[in-house]
Amino acid sequence: MLAATFGATIVLGAFVAPLIFHTDKILHSAILDNYNAGVIMAEIFRRFSYWVYFSAFFVLFYELMMYKKGQRDAILFGSSVTFIFSAFMFSAVYVPKIISMHILGSEAVLSDTFKNIHVASELDFKIMALALLVLFIRRLMLLRVS
Repeated sequence: MLAATFGATIVLGAFVAPLIFHTDKILHSAILDNYNAGVIMAEIFRRFSYWVYFSAFFVLFYELMMYKKGQRDAILFGSSVTFIFSAFMFSAVYVPKIISMHILGSEAVLSDTFKNIHVASELDFKIMALALLVLFIRRLMLLRVS
């Protein structure tokens, strides 16, 4: 599940977003402007947020169970807390904020507030992916030792 979530973050961030925002390099007739591309990308991230919520709750409960069983590890703790926090920030704060600004129209998307929220959401998305990768690798290492 960790690998699937990490893979989805990489696919969305590295493949889907660049394609949607640069349709002029692919399409010859219908080209999306940045506003409409943003609307599509926001909807993709809104739908992805459901998976992110599920993953965050799964990691929370799984790591709590492992902690109760005595499997305590500083790297696991740090990466799980980072993932859970960044997942909730992304899904509960950034995505709804970006969607609400898209609803206001293209002028709101051109504002400095939107740009700052967008940059923060990109940073949070990268932190979430890195925390997932560390958590996944550490779990694999602990499976190999056991």
